[in-house]
Amino acid sequence: MSNQFKYYAKELLNIALPIIMGNLGFILIGAGDVLVAGRHSTDTLAAISIATAIINVIFIFGIGLLGSISPILSNKRGAKQPAKRYFYPTIRFAVFMALITSVAVFASIPLIDYLHFEAKLVPMIKEYMFISAFATVGMYLNAALKEYLQAFEIVLFPNLVTVFCVFLNLLLNTLFVFGFGPIPSMGAVGLAIASLIVRWVMGLALLFYCLIKMNTRDFHDKNYYKNIMKVGLPISLAVMIEFVAFNSIAIIMGRVAGIYAAAQNLVCTLTTVSFMVPLAISNAIAVKVGFANGAGNIKDLKKYAFVGIVMAVGYMSLSSMIFATFPEFLVRLFTKDAALVKICIPIIYILSMFQVFDGLQVSLSGVFKGIKQTTIVLIANFVAYWLIYLPLGYHLALHKNFMLKGFWDGLIISAIILCSIMSVILRKKIRKLELNAKNS
Repeated sequence: MSNQFKYYAKELLNIALPIIMGNLGFILIGAGDVLVAGRHSTDTLAAISIATAIINVIFIFGIGLLGSISPILSNKRGAKQPAKRYFYPTIRFAVFMALITSVAVFASIPLIDYLHFEAKLVPMIKEYMFISAFATVGMYLNAALKEYLQAFEIVLFPNLVTVFCVFLNLLLNTLFVFGFGPIPSMGAVGLAIASLIVRWVMGLALLFYCLIKMNTRDFHDKNYYKNIMKVGLPISLAVMIEFVAFNSIAIIMGRVAGIYAAAQNLVCTLTTVSFMVPLAISNAIAVKVGFANGAGNIKDLKKYAFVGIVMAVGYMSLSSMIFATFPEFLVRLFTKDAALVKICIPIIYILSMFQVFDGLQVSLSGVFKGIKQTTIVLIANFVAYWLIYLPLGYHLALHKNFMLKGFWDGLIISAIILCSIMSVILRKKIRKLELNAKNS
């Protein structure tokens, strides 16, 4: 049993480790924004926190759809069907979704005037959103081609690009936010310009890599787009539901006071850095389970699912202990504002408990993606986050006056319910796959 565990863990880690590196890099790009914004001023941090909370809800819809590319192509590989030829259809879909998303961001900017944020933050929020809308094509190209390459277990180069861009983003943030020589200090606008450049660098780097390495010709298959929508739409809506749940905290509490939005962004940055490890494991699970599912190998499917879940939950348990032990140290890495630190520290203790369930739910999602049963993920997320968390969190935060802590108390309860629903349904789905395999 021990040798079997090591074998499947090694297979998953071969894919997951470079993805972990890249995912951490991707989040460190956002952490760099928070770090530089926090050093500039609490108002700058509050403004970009509110702006990113709004645009991330819009961006994530397309990102969620693109997340179906690797399990779809992995299933094709497992069934010994040609998969490389879907390179150009992948690009077309990514660019199409990016254009739609950009229009949605532009359309949402005038609504900022009616959301009653602090008047001093409104111009910064609008400027940040306007510039960020132009970053979508680069962002979606990177996300789509990363998924495409991941389906073939090519994970090192895409994630090296992301790591390189961490340092590029930090350099550009510092230059544009604080100014240097002829470059003026631009505050929140500087952060948006830096992100715009970095997203395009990431997208074009993968585009040129694929054009050189993958050696494919143009190909058309309308069914591919239908498959992306069929598998990806539930994933996209599920992720969007979770993002709305998380980002609504910054928006709702930002209307009370900008410092709460800043606190939420800071706490989310910390948890997201940790979350990138189980997310990478989840991606590896989706690829390996998808390949086993396409090949009809239920034994490997179950082993990859079990080992991946143990790895994800085990890591998040260790992370939880670190967060609970060093809350003040972690917060002070990003800000020296005493009021902000005071708000954040109690949330870090709640976050340390939440992380274990977050690791479990994302690894379960990876299994569902691999077996192409993503509607379950959508329904479970909707029940947990919208029917339970949002009303409960709102009640605790504003009616019981727990403020930001109330929302995080609600998150713990909803995460436990989410994991319970997904675990029960996954057991039934795997039993059904076993019966189908025996009868075929």
